[in-house]
Amino acid sequence: MMGSGSGSLVWFRKGIRIHDNPALEFASRGASHLYPVFVIDPHYMKPDPNSPSPGSSRAGLNRIKFLLESLVDLDLNLKNLGSRLLILKGDPAEVVIQCLKEWNINKLCFEYDTEPYYQALDVKVKNFALAAGIEVFSPVSHTLFNPNDIIHKNGGKPPLSYNSFVKLAGEPPSPLSTVYSSLPPVGHLGSCDISEVPTITDLGYGDAEQDEFSPFKGGESEALRRLDECMKDKKWVANFEKPKGNPSAFLKPATTVLSPYLKFGCLSSRYFYQRIQDIYRSMAKHTSPPVSLTGQLLWRDFFYTAAFGTPNFDRMKGNRICKQIPWKDDDKLLEAWREARTGFPWIDAIMIQLRKWGWMHHLARHSVACFLTRGDLFVHWEKGRDVFERLLIDSDWAINNGNWMWLSCSSFFYQYNRIYSPTTFGKKYDPNGYYIRHFLPVLKDMPREYIYEPWTAPKSIQTKANCIIGKDYPMPVVSHDSASKECRRKMGEAYALNKELNGLVGEDDLKKLRKLDESERQEPGTKRYKQQLIG
Repeated sequence: MMGSGSGSLVWFRKGIRIHDNPALEFASRGASHLYPVFVIDPHYMKPDPNSPSPGSSRAGLNRIKFLLESLVDLDLNLKNLGSRLLILKGDPAEVVIQCLKEWNINKLCFEYDTEPYYQALDVKVKNFALAAGIEVFSPVSHTLFNPNDIIHKNGGKPPLSYNSFVKLAGEPPSPLSTVYSSLPPVGHLGSCDISEVPTITDLGYGDAEQDEFSPFKGGESEALRRLDECMKDKKWVANFEKPKGNPSAFLKPATTVLSPYLKFGCLSSRYFYQRIQDIYRSMAKHTSPPVSLTGQLLWRDFFYTAAFGTPNFDRMKGNRICKQIPWKDDDKLLEAWREARTGFPWIDAIMIQLRKWGWMHHLARHSVACFLTRGDLFVHWEKGRDVFERLLIDSDWAINNGNWMWLSCSSFFYQYNRIYSPTTFGKKYDPNGYYIRHFLPVLKDMPREYIYEPWTAPKSIQTKANCIIGKDYPMPVVSHDSASKECRRKMGEAYALNKELNGLVGEDDLKKLRKLDESERQEPGTKRYKQQLIG
């Protein structure tokens, strides 16, 4: 179907923005018609009645809502430039191929994506386009650097330490400074089924019971507004130091909360980096990576690169950078954690904030991830990763998997003796327990000296606080002292075995460790113990 003029299709997935968008810039250059497309993928968006909280099987309602808000904003910004966002539904590869057949397209442009799901989709679409003589442009613009380049510079393997990554990476390229006065109009649409951006109700979430939504609104306009707000406080930008900050500050979170905007590409990481650098240049002194604000952006790229260069990055088995550990398969403990019923108010309040807002402070994430895995419950990090992946609005494949491996001491970080206490860690920041009282109102009248360990409160005090432990709020699922001791011991054994077998630990070896665990055990270090392990 050939018409006159030259048509370009720009396919949005992440990168939901106009600023610093090389795919959009290249697509609009010299085109008589521009087709901006977003495909609603049922794989991510279809309601799942069997999930433990509202949303699809892969995304909680907060994230779906954030994505829809981002699309509405993109559509408005495109309309201001004489264009619009074309929404289609279905399997993204099939839908885009259908569009390429229907419309007169010479150029197909979309941002390069390192996630396995998109890598597979993109190959299909690219192959079709190239066979049809359509030019394909797929630039790297979701990260500061091209992960391929860094892996290449490092001799074919991703750098696994932050410092070596930063040394190899150098300075990121500058963002595009293109400002549009208008974009080419949308061309003839043929028989393709185009709609406006759907609402949550359109997608079938009309009756979803959610009493509180994430306070963060999606979209490029909101991302740039938040960025300007942050950048006004030059001192804060220059002195930013992670991992400091207050994990219990919820009314005015102690971080930028720009992560969801980076995740969906409503905000360009290169533009963010450049804005921080501009402030650094105007200040006498500033913090440096890894703790500085630019350091945070470099961490993001570090995980993207590690993930892209590591097969099976999202699982323990067959993942060469991940320690093989005999995690427990305990659905009861996993459920208590996920449903905020562990009996540790600091842990439960964080899990409720996750369900309600789809966001928590990074130190709060550290607390609950450590607790589920190597700290207390010894449940597999992949199980926790699945819960975060579904519920977080900033859930990001590379960063989420990387952080779970890190926090479970499966990779990157190996000091498994350092455990976040589920009772004293939060108290440091919030001795009165305001955070707990907000997210767990059942404990709102518990006196401050018992708020982190309510099971230690005398019965008379529980009665007075209208909260009987074991009835109104659960007893702790484990005793932290003995559970964490047990976890340290198991980690020590697993580490010894990984070292002994040079990382080549199979399912049978892990079974042996689990069995050993149940049978009488001798002191590690004895001969028989070693025999049993190597068997």
